Amino acid sequence: MRLDKYLKVSRLIKRRTIANDACDAGRVLVNGKTARASYDVKVNDVIELSFGSNTLKVKVNLVTEVVRKEAAAEMYTVL
Repeated sequence: MRLDKYLKVSRLIKRRTIANDACDAGRVLVNGKTARASYDVKVNDVIELSFGSNTLKVKVNLVTEVVRKEAAAEMYTVL
């Protein structure tokens, strides 16, 4: 699954266009490297999001196309 879609489906970022813009701006790192929106997310990847002075680091547990709102938090573990 594409990185921008994963961020949207997992509800880490509200909209896919915003996720795409964050990737283009270099605010999303995967396994310590700047990632493009087209990056193919895999289980056990570590995603780091930078929001201003805040940083969120998560480990991917599950990659699925469709997930219910209640189960979205099971797709990742906050580190």
